[in-house]
Amino acid sequence: MSCWKIINFNKEYGINRLYLQSFLIGLLAFILLYVPFSIKHGTISMNESGIFPLIIMVCCLPVIHTFMHILPLIMMNKRARLIYKRNTIFFPIINYYTKKQLTKKASLLAAGAPTLLITLPGMTAAYLFSEFYVYFLIFTAVHIAMTYTDFLYISYIAKAPKQSFIENRTNEITILVKNETKSAV
Repeated sequence: MSCWKIINFNKEYGINRLYLQSFLIGLLAFILLYVPFSIKHGTISMNESGIFPLIIMVCCLPVIHTFMHILPLIMMNKRARLIYKRNTIFFPIINYYTKKQLTKKASLLAAGAPTLLITLPGMTAAYLFSEFYVYFLIFTAVHIAMTYTDFLYISYIAKAPKQSFIENRTNEITILVKNETKSAV
C-alpha cells in the first residue's frame, strides 16, 4: 500500500478558521431553513417549554454525533476505538478511529451517517411539530455546523481512487492505494 493523501484539517485550514466557517454555515443553515418553515407554520404560539430540552440536546449533540459515525461501522462489524477527552466541564470530546483500513464506500457511509440519522429527522420533526419547530431548527442548524468538517472529509474521500482504502487516525485520515506490480512475461 502506498499513501495517496494525508488529510489533517487542523494543519491545513487551522482550527479557528474551521470553527468560524462552521459557525457561519450553521447560521446560514438556520436562516435558510427558518424562512420556509415559518411560512409553512405561520404565526403559531411558541411553546417555551422546549428550551430546556434543546439545551440538553445541544450539550449531548457531540457525543450523539460521534456515535452516529460509529453506528455504521458496528453494523458492518468493523472495530472502532473511542478516545475520550475532557477539556472543559460541560463538553467532553470523543473521537474515534478504526483499527483497520476501511474501503472508500464504508468510510463515505460512516462520514455521512450523522447527516442521515440526525439532520434529516431534525428537519422532519420541525415540519411535523409546529409548536416546537424553531427548537428543532436550531438543533438542526447546530448539527449542520458540526457536520461541516464531515463534508470536507467526504469531498476528499470522494475524489480518491475507486479501490482506495481509508485509515482514520486521531486527527487525520490517510488515503491509501494498493501498489499494482506488473510482472514482465
